[in-house]
Amino acid sequence: MRLLAYDEHRLGLRPVYRRVWARRGDRPLAVGAHRYRWFYVCTFVEPETGESLSLPLDGVDTEVMGWVLRELRDWLGEGEEGWVVLDRAGWHVSGRVEVPEGVRLVFLPPYSPELQPVERVWPLVNEAVANRYFRDLEEMMEVVAERCRVLAQDPETLRRHTLFHWCPGMKESA
Repeated sequence: MRLLAYDEHRLGLRPVYRRVWARRGDRPLAVGAHRYRWFYVCTFVEPETGESLSLPLDGVDTEVMGWVLRELRDWLGEGEEGWVVLDRAGWHVSGRVEVPEGVRLVFLPPYSPELQPVERVWPLVNEAVANRYFRDLEEMMEVVAERCRVLAQDPETLRRHTLFHWCPGMKESA
């Protein structure tokens, strides 16, 4: 059995600003154009190992959620069962979500994002787009997808950010 955390992160053409160093008296500039188009990054992370699966998508709903869970099923090893910890978004709790065999959903209490380990991955993903201007959503999606690939190849960083002291298995790995 593998315990995974799952969440979606919405990114769009509205700029993500971060503080930067500048000489005294100089004002740093970050070009931005407020455009209201966005996409989602759906990420599964196994906090104990830092392994992850990220899927950039145009939108989310119950049908897409079923597809995402099928992708997870394919990603898991043969005969492995995945328990997925997730919040109670409408498309997660809907009775219309098709949950594949070998995947179980475990819901967090309402209004408790601080319990969701994947929430701590989003600042790492945002680093790739902070203070940058993108011509269109496709260009931004490519940059975010590359950032997710880099993070997937660095499981120790993901583990450090997502393995909370209260997670099952933490005592065995400490």
